[in-house]
Parts: sequence; structure tokens; C-alpha cells
Amino acid sequence: MSNDEFRAALSRLAAGVVLITAQEPPLDEHGRGEDVGMTATAFMSVSLDPPLVMVSLRNDSRMDDLLAEQPLWSVSVLAESQRQIAGRFAMKGRISDRLLFEDLSYIRGEITRAPLIAGALATLECRTEQSVVAGDHTLVIGRVLTASLPSADAEPLTYFKGRYRRLS
Repeated sequence: MSNDEFRAALSRLAAGVVLITAQEPPLDEHGRGEDVGMTATAFMSVSLDPPLVMVSLRNDSRMDDLLAEQPLWSVSVLAESQRQIAGRFAMKGRISDRLLFEDLSYIRGEITRAPLIAGALATLECRTEQSVVAGDHTLVIGRVLTASLPSADAEPLTYFKGRYRRLS
């Protein structure tokens, strides 16, 4: 089986779209580090008791390196109307993280201090419990510390066959 065959087969699995965010140390004079964000579709619930979630990160990516040293991170479950945000953070190699957040509406997590996107379907603040290297990715399991539903009635953003889609 080729990588292309494998990728094509799994592209038939529809997935929700989230934005993972964290603050990169060192902290500035105001006690903050640079905000870092990454679009993810490999995200899932793991356990209800305790509340655990998992995200898959490409090995040696900026977020993988950051979460190896920074245990606090946040998740914004994106709404269909936030397709541009998903695209912006999926293609971030062309632009600095500082500029990616520049015109976004967000609040800071009470615990993580990481951005939580305004208008998201749900937001979570997490602390890494375990990381497992699995092939060319790292599976990061996080304990959910807070959860909120800022825009629970909006439609979800989904990813299917290599494109963002709306649920219908």
C-alpha cells in the first residue's frame, strides 16, 4: 500500500475541525509568551472520567515541540463560519504566528492563557497527561480543565476528502 492510497482511504472519514493553541515561552515582561496555533482534524474524546481528549501532532512540528515543554493548551471547536481561521492556521508556514492572531477575536483561557476563538462551538482548556510517539506523529492526551459552549447553536466545520465542508 502506498502513502497516497492510505491518505485517499482515510480522506473518506469526515472529521471535525479544531484550532489548538498554546503560549510559547519565554514569557514577555507582561507574563506572556508568543501565541502559537495549529488547525487539527485528528482530535477526539478519549475518556469521560477523567475528562480526556487527544490530538495528533506531526513529529517535530512547532506545536509538537511546544507541547513537549508547555503542558497547558487550548482547543476551539470551529464553526462552519470559521473556515478562514482553519485555513489560516493550516497554511501558517508562510506567515508568523503573531500575524495569524492579529485580527482574530478571542479571549484568553483562565488557566492556559492561550487564545480561545470567539464564536467557536466549544472551547476547552487542557493539561497534557501523556504523549505517545506513533510513527511520524505524536499523540497528545490532555486532561480537560475547563469547557464552555460560546456558540453551541452554530453549524460545525467539517473536513472530508481534503476540503473543508459544511454539514448538511
